[in-house]
Parts: sequence; C-alpha cells; structure tokens
Amino acid sequence: MSTMSTKPHLARHDPTLRHLEQLIRGLLQGVILIDPTGVILSANPAALDMHGVKNLKDLGATADDYAERFGLRYRNGHRLPRREYPLMRLLAGDSFPDLIVEVAPLGSDKPRWVHQVRDIVMDEDGGEPDYLALVINDVSERFDAEDRFEAMFQANPAPALILRVADQRFVLVNQGFLDLSGHARGEIVGKTLFDFDFLADVGRKDFVKQCVVAGEVVPQLEAELPLADGNQKLVVLAGQPIEVANEPCLLFTFADLEPRRRAEKALAASEQHFAKVFEMAPVAMVVTGGDDNRIVDVNDAFGKLTGYASHAVIGRVADDLQLWSDARQRVGLEAEIRERGGFRNQDVQLVQEDGSPVDCLVSAERISMKGGPCVLWLYQDISTRRRTELELVEAIEAVMKDANWLSRSIVDKLVTLRNPRTTSAGSAPAADLSKREREVLELICNDMNDAAIANRLELSPNTVRNHIARLYAKIGVNRRSAAVVWGRERGVGVFEQR
Repeated sequence: MSTMSTKPHLARHDPTLRHLEQLIRGLLQGVILIDPTGVILSANPAALDMHGVKNLKDLGATADDYAERFGLRYRNGHRLPRREYPLMRLLAGDSFPDLIVEVAPLGSDKPRWVHQVRDIVMDEDGGEPDYLALVINDVSERFDAEDRFEAMFQANPAPALILRVADQRFVLVNQGFLDLSGHARGEIVGKTLFDFDFLADVGRKDFVKQCVVAGEVVPQLEAELPLADGNQKLVVLAGQPIEVANEPCLLFTFADLEPRRRAEKALAASEQHFAKVFEMAPVAMVVTGGDDNRIVDVNDAFGKLTGYASHAVIGRVADDLQLWSDARQRVGLEAEIRERGGFRNQDVQLVQEDGSPVDCLVSAERISMKGGPCVLWLYQDISTRRRTELELVEAIEAVMKDANWLSRSIVDKLVTLRNPRTTSAGSAPAADLSKREREVLELICNDMNDAAIANRLELSPNTVRNHIARLYAKIGVNRRSAAVVWGRERGVGVFEQR
C-alpha cells in the first residue's frame, strides 16, 4: 500500500512522541514507531542494531521505503510479499502477537537476523490510532542454535526422530530413520504417536506411555518398528528429554536388531540340525561346558560305547566317572583345546561302566551352543582293530629270537602297534638306568650286535654282556627284541629307514 508523511499530524502529537522516544530509548527490545500514514517516526537503538544500521534514515522514511531496503522471509525460506511485511500488516490493522521472520538487507542471499515481532496500537482518546509500534526481539542466536542442532541431527547417521511432548507430534526426523523405516519425511513429520505408534508392541507399555506423556526418560527397550511396506523390524530404542524451539520434546534413537534376530533364527535352526545329527550319529559324542569341561549332553552311541546312561553322566566331569584310564593324557588334551581350539585323532583308552577298557580315537573342537562356549568330543571305538594288531605283534614276537634280522621300519611299526599312546620322542626311560646302561640300550635299539657295541664303547665283549644282563633285569625283559621294543616305546634310539 502507498504511505505518505503529513507534517501537521506529526506536529500535533510532537510532545507525546518525545515522551515515547524517551521511554523506548533504553529498552532492550527493538521498537519502531510509525504513524497511521506509514511514516517511520522513530526507532530506538536496539531496533537500529537489529537491522544493522546506525541512523533512522538508513531504516527508511516510510514503511514502503523499509520494504525497498530489507528482504523478509518466513522460517521455511519463502519470501514475504510486501503486503505481508509486519509494518504493512500493522498499517492494515492486522494483529500478530508473535511472528517469526528472517531479515536481511535486500539482495542478500542469506538472512542475517531472526526477529520475533508483535504489534502495539496506541491512541489517546479511544478513536483512531495515534501511533503504531512494532516491537522486535532478536532471536537469531536461539534459531542459529536450533539450525545447528537440526543440521547435526540430520547429518547423524544414527536413526532418530523427535516427538513434541505437548501434542505428541513428530517435529523432526533424520535421514537415518527414513532409511531404517522406508518412510518418507512427510509420512512422519506432523503425525501423532497415535498415527505412527512404534511403541505398540513394547513391554510395560503403560509405563512407557506415561514416560512419554510426562516427557521423561524412556529406558532402553526392544520394539517392533512399523515399516513403509507394512512389515515390522526389530529395534532397540530409547527416549531422552530435550528442548526444541523452547518446547519440551523427546529425542528417540533407534538401533536395528533385525540382523541379530536373523542370526538367532539361523542359530536356532543350526542347533536343531545339530541336535538331530548328534542323536543319530553312530559315533559316540559328548558335549562339555565350563572351565572344568562338565558334561552337558551325550548321545545314544556314547551310552552303547561306555555303558553309561545319559542321566548318570550329565552334570558330572570325567574324573567323577574315572572315564579315562590316563587322566594326565586328558588334562593335556584339554590344555590343547584351550590353546588351539581342538585336536584330531588322538589314541586314548576309556574305562567302561563295568571297568573294562576300550581303545578309542578321540577328536575335540570348541563350538557354541545357545550362545555359550562348549566342547564337542567324538570317540571312535577301535578296540577290535587294536586287538587284531596286538595279536599280530604277539605272533611275530613268539617266533623271533633276536631283532637283528628285522628291518628298523618293522620294529618301529611293532612298537607303534603295541602302544600308540607312547611318550613323545626324547623322553627318558622309566627305569633307573646308569649312563653306560643307557648307552648300551641306545646301541641295541640302533640294531648293533654285542661285538659292534664293544667296539663302539671300547669295552671287552664280556663287559658288554654284563651290562646287557643288568639292563634286562632293570627293564624286565629276557631277550634282545623285547629290549628293542621297550626302548623304542620310550623314544630311545634313532632309526633310519632301510
């Protein structure tokens, strides 16, 4: 609208104007005084500062002039038409208790101030207005902080949305949440919790709803998030009270638990498959758990192998049952499981419920069951094979008088067949042998006759025979072949394949 200045009107009210100027000069709020014709009569220092000018003339002589100097926008970025400028609406008789506008010098791309403005109409006699005032609060810092918060909120990849407590409407949603849910921004912002209720399937629902209504912390909980395609996704969420635009709100953050749920389903299916294989396997199997390898489960084949019923062994440890004939061997293999995660095909001897020994090949591996660490043991019965092997050894030993005519490789194999659970190479013999007796034993195991031994040790043949006799007595044998087997079982002698 067109506005013009009239001096007589100004002169008539000049004393009152001076009083108003004195009154507004010290106010922290900005005040612009205009008369009903649109002339800008006065502005206090705060109003000038809020427009980045030093003098009243730089603000503009009239409301029209003001509109030629400053560009105004709403918070959504839309430019205000001239007729919607606060000064123009003031002249038109509109009332606006609290209007937020962004202000910048005309031609500037970015706003420099954010003003919260309201109108005041003054008259002396209750008739036509004598003065009109625009009261301005500079809220730039508050909105700058809110803009920074929103920028940070939108840039955060963690899914989140903000709910206004007063009306339980969603006021902000970030891209992370849109990606998680598949919804568009317009499908969330402005809607109420009733329209988009992600708390519908939570536990302690009444308590959680009370927290939301009161604007209090919503503790971390699992929920089913409604997706845009009609499905649901398992999430963990939590709510934290915050203020946005001076209004109490709740910031909800979300984490996707769907991969965990898929993994749990896959694990459950895998464990069901394992349970079926475990029960049907023809090989004896045992599952142990804990630091002491306490028995958690056994299959039917284990019962057939050892004679123990499952209820008699579950919850117990191997030592309780005296299950292994060599407990030290079991302790060593358990240490190997801890260090390497398992082992393969070790010769062991178990003791059945009736006390009978049974030879086995055992393998073990660390596994996970129901989220916990366990060990799976597999025992393969090789008793029949072992008996056959021992019968062969005994038949050979029955006909041989001396080991000299056997090849070294055959002697090695005989030793292995007789006792596959020998000590490691380099172990000392169990008997209390003197240094000379040990030397003699090593040469016997290396397939030397008495004459060769005497020559090697620079002894007489009679002295060598005496050493051999004492050696036989100490190790409990009565012939050379048995001494060779005894020594090789204990790692004595270094054989080369013929």
